[in-house]
Amino acid sequence: MMIHSMTGFASVEQQSEFGRLAWEMRSVNHRYLEIGLRLPEEFRSLEPSIRDMLGAQISRGKVDVTLRFTRNQDATQSELVLNTGLAQRLLDMHKELQQLSTIRKEADLNQLMRWPGMISERAPDSESMQQAALELLASGIAELNASRRREGAKLVVLIQERLDNVSAVVQQVRGWLPEIRLALRQRLLSRIADLPQPLEPGRLEQEVAFLAQKIDVDEELDRLDAHVSEARRVVALAEPVGRRLDFLMQEFNRESNTLSSKSIDQRSTQAAVELKVLIEQMREQVQNIE
Repeated sequence: MMIHSMTGFASVEQQSEFGRLAWEMRSVNHRYLEIGLRLPEEFRSLEPSIRDMLGAQISRGKVDVTLRFTRNQDATQSELVLNTGLAQRLLDMHKELQQLSTIRKEADLNQLMRWPGMISERAPDSESMQQAALELLASGIAELNASRRREGAKLVVLIQERLDNVSAVVQQVRGWLPEIRLALRQRLLSRIADLPQPLEPGRLEQEVAFLAQKIDVDEELDRLDAHVSEARRVVALAEPVGRRLDFLMQEFNRESNTLSSKSIDQRSTQAAVELKVLIEQMREQVQNIE
């Protein structure tokens, strides 16, 4: 299994003995799996099966599914079925009302036929027709997943490029650190030279050590490298990883913020800004991963 995007589209259709069946599916990013269905009346009973089929193949995303059905002109016409149980109950109630009111009036059959649920339409061999729709749906889901997989592959390439750039920035900052520390020492020496009174013995080294500790970013750089390695591992997993990557982006952002707050050099400040841009670009891409 490869990384899947939550964005995808699929359209499949088939001519059957009953008529033309056409499924259309669109998916976009969403925190959870949300399925929206639009089905012709004669296929509404399939809704639980459709949701089960989609849920077995897709874990996240907002998926809109539409089924269109055009019946063949020469297909056997549907059958109108009378709800005899409901009709009998209404007629019994009519008799009871006659007895209670002492008013004798024949039941209006036209009104009874318009009673909700009195007349239903049953398609001929509806079971075979619905089975054909489900089989075609399976093909549509496979096509939708293929579309999401293609989009996911593009996202992985973009994320890998950003991860490479993050690693490059971290290495740059590591290379600058000795020079930054030396410059800090030189600035401190210059300020001390301007003091009217000399420092106590060992005080200079204490001040340098204190400032060096205050601006030390080795730990943050190590964690950024660790996050890069973890992100590369995660995108290679054969399972949905969108939430895990989203959490990693938060960790990336935390380290870049700390790096920025500790910076005393223009180069490391710019590097922190560049890291934030790269992380935000990755975060936008991760938001669309299943």
